[in-house]
Amino acid sequence: MNPTQTTTASTDRREDAGPAVRAFARLLRAHASTTRLLSAELLEEHGLTINDYEALLVLSHADGQRLKRVDISRRLLLTPSGITRLLEGLEAEGLVERESCATDLRVTYAHLTETGALRLQAASCAHVASITALFEEHLDENEITALADTLDKLPGVAGTDGACSAG
Repeated sequence: MNPTQTTTASTDRREDAGPAVRAFARLLRAHASTTRLLSAELLEEHGLTINDYEALLVLSHADGQRLKRVDISRRLLLTPSGITRLLEGLEAEGLVERESCATDLRVTYAHLTETGALRLQAASCAHVASITALFEEHLDENEITALADTLDKLPGVAGTDGACSAG
């Protein structure tokens, strides 16, 4: 069997699996391509990846602009080692600082610095504009609303509005 036949055969099997599998495959593909595009823009214009941006955003909305590292990891859906690497990079740039808990030395916080807040603010307008432009290029307002409403029904999505705008 040549490569074309293999690709066609695997595509046929996926489509035979039903609309749920087809929707899931398209959701993954859309996520990967939009994330890659938006992350490249953020990196080029502001020196931030999407995960960097999201971590700064989560901290900006937290009480005192600080959170336990484990709580950031949960909110960003990253592993403990993944959040450690992410925060170490942000700490090295002076965007986040590590703080110890006065009452429990096992607890470590990440605190948004003034430099981090300024970088987030500078990136937010452009990032939100990029997201809006990307969606409006391919969907009309009703389709965008319907997509958001549909995705809200999936686990872990509802109640996460505002994840891309500094407040």
